Amino acid sequence: MSLYNFKKIMVVPPAKDFIDIMLSKTQRKTPTVVHKGYKISRIRSFYMRKVKYTQQNMHDRLSQIIQDFPKLEDVHPFYADLMNVLYDKDHYKLALGQLNMARHLIDNVAKDYVRLLKYGDSLYRCKQLKKAALGRMATILKRQASNLAYLEEVRQHLSRLPSIDPYNRTLLLCGFPNVGKSSFINKITRADVEVQPYAFTTKSLYVGHTDYKYLRWQVLDTPGILDHSLEERNVIEMQAITALAHLRACVLYVMDISEDCGHTLAEQLKLFESIKPLFTNKPLIVVLNKVDIVKPEELNEERQGVLRKLQEIAPEVPVLQMSTLNEEGVMEVKNEACERLLSYRVENKVRSKKVDSILNRLHVAIPKERDSKERPPFIPEAVQVKKAIVAEKRKRKLEKDLEEELMEDYTLDLKKNYSEIPEEERYDPIPEFWDGHNIADYIDADIFEKLEELEREEGLRMEAGFYEPPQLNLDATMREIRELAKQIRYKKFLLKDARRLDNKKKRPTIPRNKQPKIRERSVAGLKTTMENLGVDMSGTEDANFTKKVVSLRRRSAVATADGTKKGKQDKESSAICRATGKPLKRAPPRNELGVRDRMMKKKTEIMAKKAIALKVKKMGLKGEADRFIGDKKPKHLFSGKRGVGGTDRR
Repeated sequence: MSLYNFKKIMVVPPAKDFIDIMLSKTQRKTPTVVHKGYKISRIRSFYMRKVKYTQQNMHDRLSQIIQDFPKLEDVHPFYADLMNVLYDKDHYKLALGQLNMARHLIDNVAKDYVRLLKYGDSLYRCKQLKKAALGRMATILKRQASNLAYLEEVRQHLSRLPSIDPYNRTLLLCGFPNVGKSSFINKITRADVEVQPYAFTTKSLYVGHTDYKYLRWQVLDTPGILDHSLEERNVIEMQAITALAHLRACVLYVMDISEDCGHTLAEQLKLFESIKPLFTNKPLIVVLNKVDIVKPEELNEERQGVLRKLQEIAPEVPVLQMSTLNEEGVMEVKNEACERLLSYRVENKVRSKKVDSILNRLHVAIPKERDSKERPPFIPEAVQVKKAIVAEKRKRKLEKDLEEELMEDYTLDLKKNYSEIPEEERYDPIPEFWDGHNIADYIDADIFEKLEELEREEGLRMEAGFYEPPQLNLDATMREIRELAKQIRYKKFLLKDARRLDNKKKRPTIPRNKQPKIRERSVAGLKTTMENLGVDMSGTEDANFTKKVVSLRRRSAVATADGTKKGKQDKESSAICRATGKPLKRAPPRNELGVRDRMMKKKTEIMAKKAIALKVKKMGLKGEADRFIGDKKPKHLFSGKRGVGGTDRR
């Protein structure tokens, strides 16, 4: 059985917030704009991506919720029964099963609509399929609202449960309400359990920790139990019964000897008899509390008879006395309970199969005397000599002793302890190092003599004119070539410099409408060039040297009052169509893309009007073209630099 940390379960959001988070994430993490020039295949992949992304997010979040909650078959039986008492395991399993089913339904919806999107023949149809897919996923999550709310309540309650280790050393307090269980746990641990003079102050399990023999012990305070049948017990009492049934602990049955709790000793004895089957195979101690009010010897004959009957029912169970008010006998009860539980755990381990390996590691050998001869320990002579040397070394003076003797004349000399270095070299200066090499290794003894010899040879060469450039006799052709080369190099330098400036964008940028209209090639320039070449250009005044492209698609957006401009363009288009023999083609409007016939066009127009009216007329909701940022707090998306002369954000 594995232990489970209930505090690590993530928060389960309500259904509405769940849908908002998923759709907001889809809106923020996927592209949101479809341009009119997109191919139909790109439009399909655009909407398929949105459907798949939403499905994957919902699948992952639901899987995390299902995996975070513990499986009742995997946890300890104590926690399994406790969860059954608090939440009803059938309801708990049903809620997780419904979430699992919702996850599969969302996967199937996404799969079906992705398959339909592959055959979408228009932007409108793809958009409607995407909308239907996300709507069906959101509807599936809306139906899980009650399950998500229930699991969030379970998570909150589980996170408030104390961290009880079922395998640790545990002292378990039980008994009638208001007999002093919480006061006892407050005395021996740091737990701060509420104590009041009325019954059922403790309504759940509380855990405290104490130390005994350098070991950590957990003390468990349970709610009070009343003496009636198991079917009549409420949730508060069943928590104590569950702890008694499943935890291997030392049970302390606390009784109020003064009967201030509202129950007589006879009733407390009857409760002890009814829950005695839960004490089997557990160390048990009966604790008589509130002895500061009345001692057992001061009880009347009837009450003393009840105590004697208790000892007859359980003769092997020790009966201890204590008072949590003046702390009389509190530590004795704690020590006795810890000792009994410790011996019980050791006995169980001795009976187990692991005892042989433990005994092999814990064997202690004790030699026995063979005869009356005395056999002192033998120490070899070499060891004795070594011991003497070590003792001498320990007697040598330390630097601290020398400092106290010499006072002001003392100087710290660390080099005297360099025993591996000869004494004449011990105080030599340390050679310098460069790049891991000792510089002294590269110094030549005759370096200065060799340097003087090199300088003398260099002086002789300079006197002889060894380094002077030779006198070249260049003719006129060579001089011209060199001059051209110089000009080429200078031109290359200018071009390289201009390119570098262009790359760095050093030149000021001039707007296109302000740039001077410089035409490199003009009609006058063409005529001048051709005349210089000897071509007769007379008679070309009416020649058309330019090629005019007439757009068949574009029409004038503004027409004159009498329609002359529009009519002229229509005439030109018609003339071109007659010359080429091709019909005039115009691009269909966007709302007619993918529409088969006139009936379908009319139907789509009616549907579009109804959809827009449904959104805009009634509540003024956002449409497909409105800006939408699916975030709870989109301030960070709106804020930006402030404009000049204004304080409004963009």
